[in-house]
Amino acid sequence: MTDFSSLGINPHLLQAISALGFQSPTEVQQKAIPVLLQNQTDIVVLAQTGTGKTAAFGLPMLQQIDMGSKATQGLIIAPTRELCIQISKELTKYATSIKGLNIVPVYGGASIQDQAKKIKKGAQVLVATPGRMQDMIRRKYVNISSIGFCVLDEADEMLNMGFKEDITNILSYTPNEKQTWLFSATMPKEVARIAKEFMHKPIEITIGTKNAASTNINHEYYLVAGRERYNALKRLSDTQPDIYSIVFCRTKRDTQRVAEKLIEDGYSAGALHGDLSQNQRDMVMKAFRAKQIRTLVATDVAARGIDVDNISHVIHYQLPDEIETYTHRSGRTGRASSMGTSMIILTKGELGKIRTLERIINAKISAQQIPDVQAILSNQLSHFAEKIKATKVDADIQPYLAEANNVFDGFSKEELVTKLMSLEFNRLHAYYQKQSSNISKVESDKKPSKKSVDARYTINIGSRDDYNWKHLKSFLVDFLSLQTDDVYHVDVMENHAYFNTAIDKKQHVLAAFDGLTLDDRSIHVRLTEKRGQHLQKGDGFSKNKNRKSDGYNKRRKDDSFFGGKKKSKKTKTKSRKKKGFKS
Repeated sequence: MTDFSSLGINPHLLQAISALGFQSPTEVQQKAIPVLLQNQTDIVVLAQTGTGKTAAFGLPMLQQIDMGSKATQGLIIAPTRELCIQISKELTKYATSIKGLNIVPVYGGASIQDQAKKIKKGAQVLVATPGRMQDMIRRKYVNISSIGFCVLDEADEMLNMGFKEDITNILSYTPNEKQTWLFSATMPKEVARIAKEFMHKPIEITIGTKNAASTNINHEYYLVAGRERYNALKRLSDTQPDIYSIVFCRTKRDTQRVAEKLIEDGYSAGALHGDLSQNQRDMVMKAFRAKQIRTLVATDVAARGIDVDNISHVIHYQLPDEIETYTHRSGRTGRASSMGTSMIILTKGELGKIRTLERIINAKISAQQIPDVQAILSNQLSHFAEKIKATKVDADIQPYLAEANNVFDGFSKEELVTKLMSLEFNRLHAYYQKQSSNISKVESDKKPSKKSVDARYTINIGSRDDYNWKHLKSFLVDFLSLQTDDVYHVDVMENHAYFNTAIDKKQHVLAAFDGLTLDDRSIHVRLTEKRGQHLQKGDGFSKNKNRKSDGYNKRRKDDSFFGGKKKSKKTKTKSRKKKGFKS
């Protein structure tokens, strides 16, 4: 078995590694550490989150720091405050036996002056988020003109979050002769471009397959009717009494709504999204790490950089827009050689995405049925019985048992067990008796025929609000708790949009939007004319058959897997390759 001493690591670091209880290096550590210690080279490492990447770049960097100088020699750039702090803490643990080594985390949400003072005292290694690092450079609080090492950690996430310009600017202040080490879970075209522009003949190390998911994760999908998405989430959670999960939603609004509903229904849940203050985010994450919150409902951006072990399940309440994001989400579970499960809740209209996902992640996503009531009750009662069995008996309880024994006098063991188990059974059974017996049944997705009567509406949301027809339809379906095909003929203009439903949904739609306010803005929906009669000047439509409106083109062309454009077969293949997809 390979051990850390065989990788060329010095005794000071080996002592710290041993004290931390690490016995053998992970695959990425075995492959990367010797290369980085023996060669002055740029390197690109593709490995999933949770594979030990921090030690893979941290140990070689720490070993090569010149302790005779207090100048900044190493810079690590990470996408989020949470990851920045985590990397800093890990490196500090590795460096416990190295006297005089200072590692300073640099991130937003904390005093920039305090961080600058620490750097001024001497910081050989900086761990920074892109935004705060930019501020430090502008104020001349840092000098990175002579660093020997620069690490871009979670490079794909940083670029997905829009930090390309920040990274480019930061790198422009570093010397050309430095070593650049890029670590990423996936290799989209933006990451490849950064590698080509700022690295010289990098060595590439791939753990697994590019863009592939971890082999420690079981991938499952559950097909449900659109209005049953939340009930499906609850059943999946109830079937796993010990669940410790992250539930991913596409928008901040859905994240908050789902978390609030879970809390109302008695689950230990919390929300994590961009509308929370930094203090609120810290409190939620502290509770989640302590398992006081068992289900964290999060947006993709807010969850980036979260590093929590032993997450049993990742649940995709809604699929993400970008293919790489699915890999990032799933990578939160199945870490450190433990197994995890990735569950997708989807409707019939999204079923075609599963085959595409399987090709990209190089893994099978198996179809599963939403658990029935019998399975839920059986799992919950077995867990309840194990919990009772494992309960430690405090000796101080003895004086209080006499009265209880009198109450139970004459009851057999079987009667006592039945009554005890009924405490849990009655609550669950009563709840599920009220629910649909089979929520996995997918209703007909047929649109109303031409002879059917439908209603057409206008809504004061448009392309200026960053909506195309697809995103607006998704919002309407989720908000109205309808099936995907209950909402159709969606046309998006600049300042407003149109959509249709069957006439029997009219009162439901109008009532749902009555008095609605989102982000301090009133959202209005009203009935309008039949489709085609609203094509007035100024709407972006021409009146001929070959109309080229913003809304019409968006509806016809924005019809790709996760938001791209639908083109001819030849063009589509070319576009997918550009996005970093595999054909």
